[in-house]
Amino acid sequence: MWDKLARKIHYVKGDHDSPETFAGLTAKLDELDRERATQKNRIFFFSTLPSAFPTILSGLKAAALLHADAPKGPFSRVMIEKPFGRDLESARALNQMAATYLTEDQIFRIDHYLGKETVQNILVLRFGNSLFEPLWNRNYVDHVQITASEELGMEGRGRFYDETGALRDVVQNHLLEILALAAMEPPVSFKADEIRNEKGQLLRSIRPITAYEVADHVVRGQYRGFREEAHVSPSSTTPTYVACRFMIDNWRWHGVPFYVRAGKRLSKRCTEVAIHFRAVPLCLFGRDEVCQRLEQNVLVLRIQPDEGIEFSFMCKQPGDDLFVSNVKMDFSYSRAFSHPGAEAYERLFLDTMRGDQTLFARRDGVEEAWQLCTPILEAWQSDASIPLYDYEPGSSGPTAADDLLKTTRHRWRPIG
Repeated sequence: MWDKLARKIHYVKGDHDSPETFAGLTAKLDELDRERATQKNRIFFFSTLPSAFPTILSGLKAAALLHADAPKGPFSRVMIEKPFGRDLESARALNQMAATYLTEDQIFRIDHYLGKETVQNILVLRFGNSLFEPLWNRNYVDHVQITASEELGMEGRGRFYDETGALRDVVQNHLLEILALAAMEPPVSFKADEIRNEKGQLLRSIRPITAYEVADHVVRGQYRGFREEAHVSPSSTTPTYVACRFMIDNWRWHGVPFYVRAGKRLSKRCTEVAIHFRAVPLCLFGRDEVCQRLEQNVLVLRIQPDEGIEFSFMCKQPGDDLFVSNVKMDFSYSRAFSHPGAEAYERLFLDTMRGDQTLFARRDGVEEAWQLCTPILEAWQSDASIPLYDYEPGSSGPTAADDLLKTTRHRWRPIG
């Protein structure tokens, strides 16, 4: 298999600011069109700094390598890696620049989380089963927790991370995309733009966190030892942990808190969405020791590492007296299906070849996410009174994050 693939791999060397590079690329692609009948179909994958985008796009355009997609003709598409901007202003500038060379249908902004089977399964779970959607609203859901925790630290990425931080690196793209999928309204069809329309509408419905509210709705932390990592400033204030409380102002979710947290050097690697349903309105069992053991039903969508779905509910323990326990139904992808799913990037490259943009971020969605995160970043930069909490590596994060939930009588699920 490798020998077959290796014969199809070619390399063109050159600086991306040199016209000769694109001339050589054009010659190589023309040669492949003749030899392999690729019919001038092109995908350009930008895994570079955003500052290089204008130079590369200009070079491709000048070399006539970017052409408008035709219904029955060849396609020319560009895949762009995150981060797509550092804040709202830079994201808008990048979008505007890209729009001078490409149509929105030709731009595929990658968020590799969206390529994961379990993220895609959120839509199937919601809209492919009659059981869940009637309960998926403020009448039955008490609150939602979205977690992305990592055991690893910098692993040689200190320079990049010190300039980025947890809010930019994970919350603005990965977790807000997952939140949008979990909370959006049903689309009129499963077409890409219909799904992305609903995601954009949901992001616009999230209540903005203003500068003076940041200290009450957002907690930032930094693990001890981060400033000693290679290529990290000894005085760095970059957060390696962030927890936010978002509220959605629409009829479905009004009054339901969505808690989002992400961090490095935590106790376990875990990405999940946990939907906590409302508690029963009245305990009928008449005994304090029984009533105190009643817990909320929780539906957990495990995104990684053990992909699957878990649902917890109360059950009577066997015996001649009345005692209750929390038990779980558990579905695991690895146990249920013998054929493993495609890796996220495999799926995203295949969808780009197909021209399917369902799993890619659209311009308005990117800007809406930055609209929510930029005021938080600006408040951290301008207000020195907003604390940056320390936390121990291998812990669950700063204890101040627990207080974020206590104000609404909630508590974090144990990580993992």
